[in-house]
Amino acid sequence: MTEVKLAVLGGSGAGKSGKARSRAAPVTPQPDFTSALAVRFLTRRFIGEYASNAECIYTKHLCLDGRQIHLEIYDPCSQPQQGKLSLADELHWADGFIIVYDISDRASFAFAKALLYRIRESHIGACKKMVESSVFLVGNKQDLCHMREVGWDEGQKLAMDNKCQFCELSAAEHYQEVVSMFMKVLRNITSNFKVKEKRRPSGSKSMAKLINNVFGKRRKSV
Repeated sequence: MTEVKLAVLGGSGAGKSGKARSRAAPVTPQPDFTSALAVRFLTRRFIGEYASNAECIYTKHLCLDGRQIHLEIYDPCSQPQQGKLSLADELHWADGFIIVYDISDRASFAFAKALLYRIRESHIGACKKMVESSVFLVGNKQDLCHMREVGWDEGQKLAMDNKCQFCELSAAEHYQEVVSMFMKVLRNITSNFKVKEKRRPSGSKSMAKLINNVFGKRRKSV
């Protein structure tokens, strides 16, 4: 069975939760809609502005192109946390990233841009023999086009600049589009595994277990 570790990350801007933020305050993720996207894929249910006060990892078994997959999805908590933009733990743990922003919230797009920059920066600084993580940029809440603040072309350009795939969708209205996006990401990750297994240090599995212990996340089977 193939193990796949996927981190779904994003952030919301000032006013997203109805609370004012000081201009001097650091930008921190409030990933309620990123969690809703993951839960939509895992359970078929859309639960709106999903919020969690603790980090956890969802687990699911599925079959992809005849291959059995043990999928783990990292779900960051919805509470602001200092230093999350460093992504140090996630970069070591994840095989791939889905970076989500809200098309009706420009601040969340700015945060997605910062996340992509951090991921790209880590790849540039890493050993050239290491395989880059699979990254997919997603503009969520396409059903709120009448409130759009971020154009489709802006998302496409950001994805091209960071050499990642891009799509817009509505987790609320289009379950199949969510599934299709996740399947594309999983296929991209598994297609890289043969190369990555040849180049990854032998102690990587032990490191992954160590990081999981450091995270102290709850695991949820779906």
